[in-house]
Amino acid sequence: MALTVLRGLMNRDISRAAIGLRKMASEAETSIYQYESLKVSQVPNHIIHVEINRPEKRNAMNKAFWREMVLCFRAIAEDASCRAVVISGAGKMFTSGIDLFDLGSDFLQQQEDDPARIAWNLRKKISDYQETFSVIEKCTKPVIAAVHNACIGGGVDLLCACDIRYCTQDAWFQVKEVDLGLAADVGTLQRLPKVIGSRSLVNELAFTARKMMSEEAKTCGLVSRVFPDKASLLSAAFELASEIASKSPVAVQGTKVNLVYSRDHSVQESLDYMASWNMSMLQSQDLLKSAQAAMEKKTPKDVIFSKL
Repeated sequence: MALTVLRGLMNRDISRAAIGLRKMASEAETSIYQYESLKVSQVPNHIIHVEINRPEKRNAMNKAFWREMVLCFRAIAEDASCRAVVISGAGKMFTSGIDLFDLGSDFLQQQEDDPARIAWNLRKKISDYQETFSVIEKCTKPVIAAVHNACIGGGVDLLCACDIRYCTQDAWFQVKEVDLGLAADVGTLQRLPKVIGSRSLVNELAFTARKMMSEEAKTCGLVSRVFPDKASLLSAAFELASEIASKSPVAVQGTKVNLVYSRDHSVQESLDYMASWNMSMLQSQDLLKSAQAAMEKKTPKDVIFSKL
């Protein structure tokens, strides 16, 4: 009797310890993504949800945002459990763009008197800000942007660096920088022409700072789908992310790398790069698993792929 009780107590303690370890592991995993301007949550099916989280400031991009986006997406890139990302805005809009009150001192109040040193330091700051959105493109996990209401200035820069773009019917987009006395310098002028394909339309948007509404955004290819409201938008974005995450991460992430490469290189250069890429990637167990599933009339969702 005493032995049975002792075993019961030991099993209970072991079970409690296991639960405690799982809780600690979960908390440690979540603590990686603790930020001031972003709310990051880990969604089932290997998805991470990144929200711009300054709703009281219309999700204006302050200094913390520009720094934390880099930290966040570098962490996501290294997160083997993540296979797809959804980025959205908390509150009433996606983003109102740059927080001029917070960032003004970085560009208007120079610490140097020498023009060369002022220019040198400004160039470095601009390069640092460019990395805030380039890091999305460098992350091999597909990133789905879910835009509701306004997407202004820096929001368009962010959007152009994402892989897939959805929006709500009330969404509108504005390349706002000329109204602020500068040329957009963190990605829109470089990526938007390749996103929508019409140089004339890009020039019009960039020169005038006019608003582009959701239907025009869909027609020109800036977004691929439009939804009635934010709830249906997010539902569709997560459904898409789940579908992508069910595929082989070797295949999906290799696809993103090569799509980005082919955008900036000739067809032949891209074919050569693809050949070099797949001479190793075709040796993946994911290929054998996927082929076996196809022969057994199963879908990729029936296959368990290892983390990457």
